[in-house]
Order: sequence, then C-alpha cells, then structure tokens
Amino acid sequence: MRFVRFQRGEENPRFGWLHENKIGEIEGDLFGAYKRLKAEIPLKDVRLLAPSTPSKIVCVGRNYVEHAKELGNEVPKVPLIFLKPPSSVIASGGTILLPPQSAQVEHEAELVAVVGKRGRNVTAESARDYVLGYTIGNDVTARDLQKSDGQWTRAKGFDTFCPFGPWIDTDFNPADALITCRVNGQMRQLASTRDMVFSVGVLIAYISSVMTLEPGDLIFTGTPAGVSQLKTGDTVEVEIDGLGLLSNPVQAAG
Repeated sequence: MRFVRFQRGEENPRFGWLHENKIGEIEGDLFGAYKRLKAEIPLKDVRLLAPSTPSKIVCVGRNYVEHAKELGNEVPKVPLIFLKPPSSVIASGGTILLPPQSAQVEHEAELVAVVGKRGRNVTAESARDYVLGYTIGNDVTARDLQKSDGQWTRAKGFDTFCPFGPWIDTDFNPADALITCRVNGQMRQLASTRDMVFSVGVLIAYISSVMTLEPGDLIFTGTPAGVSQLKTGDTVEVEIDGLGLLSNPVQAAG
C-alpha cells in the first residue's frame, strides 16, 4: 500500500492512500488506528506534500564502501549517524535552494525508512515491526562546509536540504533495490541497496540504542558513490526500483 500526504486548495493537509490515480482519505491516525475511505479524489486535483512530518531525521554517513572511498574516508566500524532538522524538509517537486554560504552543494540519493511506532532498544531482528514503510530521499549536502566545519550540522541542515517522497510504500522490500540519481537526465549514481555496509535492521537497532524513535521519524540509510555538484537550473531525480521517483529543481537562494 502507498500512503500519501496531500492538500486540496487551501484545505488542511491530510493523509491518504493511493490506488491507481486516485486518493482515498485516511480517517484516524495513520500511525495508530485508522480507516481507509474510498479512493475517489483524482491525483491530478491535489498537491502531494512530504509524506511524513518527522520529529527528527536520522541519517547515516559512509554506508556504501565506494562512496566512502570517493571522499577519501574510511568505512566506519559502527554506523556513523547525524541529524537533519525537520525545517529542511521539502516534497517531491519542491525547489532545492543553493545557499550563498556554499560553493559546492551536492546530491545524495538514498533509501529512507519511515518509523511506524515508538521504539527504544529495538533488536535488528524485530526492526521491521517498527517500520511503517519506505520512501525516497535526497540528503542534499554543502560539501565544502562539511569539510571546513568538521561536523555536519550546517552542511546538512539548510532549508530545502531534505527532499523526500512522493509516498510511503508499506510493501517495499529494501534488500536488493536499484538506486539511481540523474541530474538533467544524466546518470550520476547507480547502486543496489544490497551494497549497504549496515542493513536497515542493524541501523534501526543501533539508532534506537541511542535515541527513542517516534512514529513518522525518518532514517536516511546512506548514499552510494557518484555524488556531484548541483547548479542553478538543474533538475535532480532520485529513483528506486519499485518505489518511485523523487524529482526536484535547483535554484540559487534569493
């Protein structure tokens, strides 16, 4: 099943489920008890929003060997985690803004797990029980600031630096899915999720040993090799087989 968050006109945002090209509203709590109403709202009549409103966005660095190598880094012995602020979230179709503080903003195509229920000290074996589903993300990064700062909050945290969507897929299998990233139609990243150093289950176990995961939280699982600079006028597309397409234009911040 695919869950979306959408808005019609000036109405309040709401959750729904997608069937072919129509949306049915979700009555109740998507992360608790809910009822699916009949799918009768044409997809073309709504604006899709980022499909979750996370309390936190936990990201994993250097989780693909070749990406670690391309930036001259060692592969970590345990997951390397960091946070992006919820204020950085935009939906598919939203514009990535290049901040004046950076001269080298890059894309990072990623599989994203969406937490479905509260969890602390979750085991890797039971991690799937805590995942509502999966979506597509782009961990946009100011690479020059990442290098100069030594820690990553500023480089990862600008407004618009966390595009994800367009929906949450509850049936997606993350074990071996192809991730691609294209900029203006040209291939930049291509790898399979099977190349992750740490699996989704291991990541959830590790992260939940540090912090409580809440419903709607996001876990960005790392990016493969091939990251490259984004420029004004670009369109960056992240695609994961069986999951969909995340597309965002790029512009300089005003």
